[in-house]
Amino acid sequence: MSAAPLLAKSARGPAPLTLEDHSLQTQRAARAIFSPARRMGGAWLRFFGLAAADGPRFLLHLEVAALLHDLGKANAEFQAMVSGGAAAGQSLRHEHISGLLLFLPEVRAWLAAAVDVDVVAAAVLSHHCKVAPAGPRRWCQPRGARVVPLALDHREVAAVLTAVGAACGLGPAPRLPAGAWSPTGAWEAAWQDGMDAHEDFPLDGPRHRLSLAVKAGLVAADTAASGLIREGLDLEGWIEAHLHLPALGPAQIEADILAPRAAAISRASGRSFAYQRFQDEAAKLGPRGLLLAACGTGKTLAAWRWAAGVSAHRPAGRVVFLYPTRGTATEGFRDYVGWAPEGTAELLHGTAAWDLHAMMANPPESLAGKEVEADETEARLFALRLWDKRYFSATVDQFLGFLEHQYQGLCLLPVLADALLVIDEAHALDSGLFRKLLAFVERFDLPLLCMTATLPPKRREALERRGLEVCPSAALREELADLREEEERPRYRVEALADVGAALPRAIAAHAAGQRVLWVCNTVRRCQEVALALRDRGLAPLVYHSRFTLRDRQRQHAATVAAFQQRARPALAVATQVCEMSLDLDADVIITEHAPPTALVQRMGRANRSRARPRADRGLVLHYPPAAAAPYAPAELRAGAALLAALGAEPSQAALAAALEHASPEERAADAAAGFLDGGLFAEARGFREGDGFTQQAVLAADLREAVERCRRRAPLTELLLPAPRALVTSGAGLPPWCGLVAAPYDPELGLLPAPDGGAA
Repeated sequence: MSAAPLLAKSARGPAPLTLEDHSLQTQRAARAIFSPARRMGGAWLRFFGLAAADGPRFLLHLEVAALLHDLGKANAEFQAMVSGGAAAGQSLRHEHISGLLLFLPEVRAWLAAAVDVDVVAAAVLSHHCKVAPAGPRRWCQPRGARVVPLALDHREVAAVLTAVGAACGLGPAPRLPAGAWSPTGAWEAAWQDGMDAHEDFPLDGPRHRLSLAVKAGLVAADTAASGLIREGLDLEGWIEAHLHLPALGPAQIEADILAPRAAAISRASGRSFAYQRFQDEAAKLGPRGLLLAACGTGKTLAAWRWAAGVSAHRPAGRVVFLYPTRGTATEGFRDYVGWAPEGTAELLHGTAAWDLHAMMANPPESLAGKEVEADETEARLFALRLWDKRYFSATVDQFLGFLEHQYQGLCLLPVLADALLVIDEAHALDSGLFRKLLAFVERFDLPLLCMTATLPPKRREALERRGLEVCPSAALREELADLREEEERPRYRVEALADVGAALPRAIAAHAAGQRVLWVCNTVRRCQEVALALRDRGLAPLVYHSRFTLRDRQRQHAATVAAFQQRARPALAVATQVCEMSLDLDADVIITEHAPPTALVQRMGRANRSRARPRADRGLVLHYPPAAAAPYAPAELRAGAALLAALGAEPSQAALAAALEHASPEERAADAAAGFLDGGLFAEARGFREGDGFTQQAVLAADLREAVERCRRRAPLTELLLPAPRALVTSGAGLPPWCGLVAAPYDPELGLLPAPDGGAA
């Protein structure tokens, strides 16, 4: 290879970014972000369970990893690729080579005098989350040529090694092998030593905690150096202004969120506002809490009181609310986070930009007069632009995705480590997500409040065992007359039906009587079948599920919410389980197929919801067994039927919670588990939710021309996308690799047709 500069990125602009420059800039970013002298540096150490005294050692390991992480780019294939040459890709990813260098005996002997080389190697190997001990991303498994020419004798490589020596106080660097890589000889021996080190690397204890902190720190530093420098921004100055924010305190959270929200509640009710006693008690709760209160009792306001209270003694720069679904995250933004001063709040989920755009067409009071960012941002800067936000309403995937090595979650970790965290609807997490929550609670030190109306006993025990304090306590709940009265008043009338055929005339009669009826099915296909049956009887039900394009789903969402907000006219909607949390509805009648107990609790929570209703009102709940168990297991449906049978004719929310404890299917004590904790020296991004692999984002054949034109203009595809079952998806010319094409029939009012039987959501 010639003595021409080694490129770290694709050539662009008058001054291409060299390997030496990028390595040094990543070291600078590491210092600017994680200096132990700054509050962020201290928060990072505490988050990972490291002591303040560990700060210098952590930063040294991070700087060494930052300098070495891209040395593998000194190879002919990578340089041809970023120079616009003929090479189509890399036989070995550059980080695979960078990590391999750290298992050469001469390199290990040199570094071992100053650092734990395996900790550095784990960060270097893992910084793109695309390396594993086996499988398609197996370390050093070539995808093309089995000989890759290297340029490890290049002057830029020598300069980087000199910088490593200076950071560590080491003597001259060893000479690296000349020539090419091949899976033989010294390279094969280094690979085997690395595999042995992976097998022996601890998955708990101080060394493991240091490794995790360095792994995640390198991703953040590399992202900052790559994005900010290429955008022509001052690295240290930008980080200082956007990341190192002063700590929030009770007065600021009160002024930014609580006071404007309380004033809005007062205006809406026509009464002066006063906190309930259990909300006052939440403000006194410690840094780890479990808030249990019925729907409609003011849990979210109590959670904000908790955040304000904790901020008085646990400095933090952000408040993050996480929800299981996009719909609930959007509602959390609309009702609370949106009150924050302009420019300090963020709605964050997969379609947040589109939801904000739709929201601002008729802005809620919390956003009136404000400009809200609703545009797409380049991927490398997406997480960085969030670093200066104060208040977040997001889905759990966005922040906790780091637990499965998802890149955006890792880039957002500096924000999360400096936050007060609230997780809403904790009961609605699937078993895999709940195991990740337990792993998070066990292994990371962060103020955390989980809240829900009801929680199965095993889950409550698991959280209490890990230090979450229940609020209100059993003793205090006896004293809280207002909360107890709200939870114990009869709220529903429950009636069993034989089947869907028996439910149809009841829905028609309720609609004719002027009532608002929500019918919930367990699959998209049965949802569509019920809607068509109602159409055949002269009605025009709204349909809501996930198999719509985003622009149609947004329209269906808005129409359904509007139909149930008014009381002057009847309303009728047929939905799948996406309505359980995504729709803030106050129905008069709920018709539902049998479902797992927690799902039934959520569905029933859509009835008789408004506290403005007369206390004598009852929400009518009609239930029947579905034609087939899918997508649930038969045991889950039996547990749901047992819950309904145990409720009696007119149950309260308290009775519902008690029945849930007894009717929940036997759930073994959950083990904490997350790929980020179990990766050893490697990191491979995986799906965060169960069933992530069942669907693929796709566009309809009718929208293909528009989609291709958007791709050509680099415009977002967001509103054209729908999550389609993989069995219906093919590739489409001109679409990005992650986006498929679906040619199945589609109705804007019914969604994708025909929905595969058993397809939930």
